[in-house]
Amino acid sequence: MYEDIRNSLKAAAEELCENAKLSSGDIVAIGCSTSEVMGEKIGTSSVAELGEAIYSSLSEVFSSKGIYIAAQCCEHLNRALIVEREAVPGAYICNAVPQPKAGGSFATAAYKAMKNPVAVEAIVADAGMDIGDTLIGMHVRPVVVPCRLSVKKIGEAHLVCARSRAKFIGGERAHYDDNLK
Repeated sequence: MYEDIRNSLKAAAEELCENAKLSSGDIVAIGCSTSEVMGEKIGTSSVAELGEAIYSSLSEVFSSKGIYIAAQCCEHLNRALIVEREAVPGAYICNAVPQPKAGGSFATAAYKAMKNPVAVEAIVADAGMDIGDTLIGMHVRPVVVPCRLSVKKIGEAHLVCARSRAKFIGGERAHYDDNLK
């Protein structure tokens, strides 16, 4: 089962990178309920090993491209994010270390795997990946646009992805550059 989950995650991450035109230095906010991936209600059946498998699979894709992961914690830590310190210079750092039942298995795995992890209360990410209805939209830079990927589920969890784009300013006669992120 984990192998199917890993393959789905890698395919989704690659597709998100392409769809969102992500590049080195960008940040992807990722929320993940291991309970939902296992087919259970969010917050009821945290699985540490699954959190580690999910983080390592996503990190394999994003890290190889120089893209930072911001792992969203659960509501017990107010949806704070775990991210590499170098990705958020000057950010207000929170004093929190996620645990499987207080922060979530995915955020806990991220904290353990990152070189110099910090918790931040908020972030302005370039894209987002929501695995299991964790509501990551507040952490993606406006304007948030859905990314329709071929991968719709990770295990039993819904997968919803988003990217940001530059705001359109002007009237109906304005010309826009579709290449801007």
